[in-house]
Amino acid sequence: MIGRRDIVKMGGLSLAALVAACSHRPLLSVAAGEDEAFLDDLQRRTFRFFWETTNPANGLARDRYPTPSFASTAAVGFALTAYPIGAERRFVDRSAAAARVLATLRFLARARQGDASDGMSGHKGFYYHFVDMERGERFERTELSTVDTALLLGGILFVQGYFDRPGELEISELAETIYRRVDWRWAMARQPLVALGWSPEKGHLPYDWVAYSEAMLVYILGLGSPTHPLEPASWSGWAKGLAGHWGTAGGQELVRFGPMFGHQYSHAWIDFRGIRDDFMRGKGLDYFENSRRAALAQHAYALENPMGWRGYGRDLWGLSACDGPADVTLEQDGRSRTFRSYAARGPGDFDDGTVAPTAVGGSVPFAPQICIPTLKAMQRDHGEDLYGDFGFRDALNPSFTAPAKLRHGKVVPGKGWYDTDYLGIDQGPILAMIENYRSGLVWKVLRGNPHIRRGLERAGFAGGWLGA
Repeated sequence: MIGRRDIVKMGGLSLAALVAACSHRPLLSVAAGEDEAFLDDLQRRTFRFFWETTNPANGLARDRYPTPSFASTAAVGFALTAYPIGAERRFVDRSAAAARVLATLRFLARARQGDASDGMSGHKGFYYHFVDMERGERFERTELSTVDTALLLGGILFVQGYFDRPGELEISELAETIYRRVDWRWAMARQPLVALGWSPEKGHLPYDWVAYSEAMLVYILGLGSPTHPLEPASWSGWAKGLAGHWGTAGGQELVRFGPMFGHQYSHAWIDFRGIRDDFMRGKGLDYFENSRRAALAQHAYALENPMGWRGYGRDLWGLSACDGPADVTLEQDGRSRTFRSYAARGPGDFDDGTVAPTAVGGSVPFAPQICIPTLKAMQRDHGEDLYGDFGFRDALNPSFTAPAKLRHGKVVPGKGWYDTDYLGIDQGPILAMIENYRSGLVWKVLRGNPHIRRGLERAGFAGGWLGA
């Protein structure tokens, strides 16, 4: 199966003034006082999701919680990214974080790989999208996923660079082994592009990663491989589709991708500020600026609220891939409304009034002036229905009030639908990107990684920190 992610005015300020006010790019946090206290609390709670719900014996991270679930390969990548953040923030001791990382990497390095349909964790260095929480073996008929493997590798290379003290050498060695054995060339079913995935039953999926998406990380990691590298033509092939996605949204010129996760995932590990490939050089901006514009465009969309969803505005916005209330069409407010359960949501793509806190939390470095106040308002206005022991639950929908059969979550009278689950792939960007905003930790560590640097340079990126 294909991964589920594949599937104006404000308070007297004009939108133009708001955009101008958000145009600078802070390297470090400028938040103070209650903002800092709020971010501390949000990071601590979100870190606890990974620390308390992963399997400590093998490091496998749940796809969701508290609903019983399989493990998500991408969520493991975000969990690995969480542990150094927890150590730096003193949520846990460094030694405990290193021990959890070591257990995870030992399991991943030793997990069975092969082309059999059952009993394997992966093949050719790639891992299955979902695996069993205990054994780490393929869950049902899920696909081998190139992008989920890339998100896992982002976390693996981060812990490799962070845990560099005497006594932590095994972490570096295991990380290098896991990264080097990925056969990116095998994943090119239709050269020079990389396929979305593979299954023992059907071979490579009939789709490739092409045009703007979270797959930037796939190609950069593949180009940086010292063992089975992609060719520069792979990046060029991917980038051919960028021109077709260039346009205007919410008053912003940008490469468009509706759901915010496509503007966030690669940025969790790679610092795109000031570095440009050929396409971005031609546009006079970089991918960080493109993501900033995407956040501003989503904010403007909520202010305009063309579909008339309840609650949209300055204090409630953010569309991404997330849980939703139900797969149902209802008559509401004199019109037919279609709602979905899990779906990718974005302006101009699909919008059913479901807001994802990760769309805002994972965008804090891009536009802190609008993201931090919105996160605080979400916590204030929705309280424990949305903000729990592990931070923000996955989604809410004030417009959904029907007593329909819910896929997840609950309907609160007078308030709407609230998810009751936390999702690993949505918790991860909140924690990592807030840390990048506050300290730049993940970006700093991975700017020193030779594989990341080599991948970027072979893709044609130059300038900024790459020239240092």
